[in-house]
Amino acid sequence: MKLISWNVNGIRAIVKKDFDSIMTHLNVDVMGLQETKAQDDQVREALFGLPSLEGYEVFSSSAIKKGYSGTAIITRIKPLKVQAGIGIPELDTEGRVLHAEFEDFHFVTVYTPNSSSGLKRLPFRETWDLAFRDFLKKLDADKPVICCGDLNVAHQPIDLARPAPNFNKTPGYTQKEIDGMTCHIQAGFTDTWRNNNPDITKYSWWSYRGGAREKNVGWRLDYMLASDRIVSEISETFILNDVMGSDHCPVGLDFMPIIKSK
Repeated sequence: MKLISWNVNGIRAIVKKDFDSIMTHLNVDVMGLQETKAQDDQVREALFGLPSLEGYEVFSSSAIKKGYSGTAIITRIKPLKVQAGIGIPELDTEGRVLHAEFEDFHFVTVYTPNSSSGLKRLPFRETWDLAFRDFLKKLDADKPVICCGDLNVAHQPIDLARPAPNFNKTPGYTQKEIDGMTCHIQAGFTDTWRNNNPDITKYSWWSYRGGAREKNVGWRLDYMLASDRIVSEISETFILNDVMGSDHCPVGLDFMPIIKSK
């Protein structure tokens, strides 16, 4: 089972950038999208009729504010149920979480809030991290979780090109955000790519400014987290730097759930 996460930075924009052929090439089973920047009907309209999506179902969660945030799941495995949000009304207005339950696991796609320029939204981000972690823990108590998405944090110095000048100054690399990610991991979840690649430097986001992608001055902001107890069922993890169309690239893993006897 191939699971992929991609912050597309606008679903309508990415469809105009060869998304159809990319999806054919990826041959993904379940895909979590972030930053769709579209209402639910606009997401469906943008993806309607793409040959690569024949046999897939599309689900989405949009923000109240039009053209902002938003998440989606594209799956060819029929979910048992799909639910938007984490169940806290004041945190569920921006379409940042979409959750699909499958037979063997919960799949969550998340677009974690950015702390914004001047770190003015950092307090909201701290509130979000705590509430979202509680949400994942509740799911994990039922069955294992694979959580994918743009978590808007570089967890370790190896996860961004220029750690020293950005520390505690730039959204995504403050101690409070780092600690939030550490707490996610301590709550029983594994950063699967880093677990498989402890010493490899690879990024998933690059600024559009200054030729950052060409120079590989980037950040690893996109993750596939998995419940600790299923890490042995993950055979491969990957960051697809060569896939264009967004300022982020797709990340993913291959997952083979162990069939449990009834």
